[in-house]
Amino acid sequence: MNSSFARGHRQNLTRREFVKLSAAATLTVSVAPAWAAETKNDMPYRTLGRTGEKVSAIGLGGYHIGIQGDEAESIRLVRTALDGGINFLDNCWDYNDGVSEVRMGKALRDGYRAKAFLMSKIDGRTKASAAKQIDESLTRLQTDHVDLMQFHEIIRREDPERIFTGGAMEAMLTAKQAGKVRYIGFTGHKDPDMHLKMLLVAAENKFYFDAVQMPLNVMDAHFRSFEQRVLPELVKAGIGVLGMKSLGFGAILQSQTVTAIECLHYAMNLPTSTVITGMDSLARVEQALEAARTFKPFTPEQVAALLARTADAAADGKYEGFKTTTRFDGTSHNPQWLG
Repeated sequence: MNSSFARGHRQNLTRREFVKLSAAATLTVSVAPAWAAETKNDMPYRTLGRTGEKVSAIGLGGYHIGIQGDEAESIRLVRTALDGGINFLDNCWDYNDGVSEVRMGKALRDGYRAKAFLMSKIDGRTKASAAKQIDESLTRLQTDHVDLMQFHEIIRREDPERIFTGGAMEAMLTAKQAGKVRYIGFTGHKDPDMHLKMLLVAAENKFYFDAVQMPLNVMDAHFRSFEQRVLPELVKAGIGVLGMKSLGFGAILQSQTVTAIECLHYAMNLPTSTVITGMDSLARVEQALEAARTFKPFTPEQVAALLARTADAAADGKYEGFKTTTRFDGTSHNPQWLG
């Protein structure tokens, strides 16, 4: 498998060629509005791309579980979210030095694992580092498998080639064959070009991701936009869309142009499978549940009004520091995680 990934890649593969490759290898999918899926007990559930899995329209972000001061409270937050119908749980091998996964693993005891669609991420770009991180995540999460495992922080030009030629993808596929991983995706927060390159390199290797995670918010629509450039390609290919940074780690609210619920609703209005948001208190869990309960598809006029209100504040990326600074680049500050 690794030898096939090591073949030379045509770096100038065009966007049109990628779309043709995707169309040929993926199922034909309907581009019906994502919110048309189904609702149970006031929680909308959407289909995760071509996997057919049903996930809650709002997902719980794992990073914030690890920064909450009280472990028992963190466990309570996860279980309250699950009891409220949020079944999509996000996490990562490197969040808070593993504390986020450890706490989530404890929260998933006593039958709660069965309620969750569990996702985590790894940083490893080599076969050995990727395999080691997958196993460590499973140990911390106290489970024999995760539903979705993603390659984290595709933020450098060389990341796609490193994953496909350095052995990380081979390790991921081996884990999938062993039943440790059900679906495979990738994430990134820096630049839409990185996502597009990852998709192109994957297609050249005849591999098609199940899910992709990226920033989707009212500011992104105006600046270095994942919504404008990447989202249409994912929808065409039937890849599950995981929205993140809907509040920009709280920074977007500091612009005083939009409310938290408006931010969550904007991201939910896009063809997202789930919108992941941090929940470091019961108030934040309730905010997420309220956003799910009260969501209604926007009219074109509502979208235009919201974007007009945020245009000036969003113009220079000030409120999206994950794009414009290295503050959020964990693997840049800790290159040893890459292997």
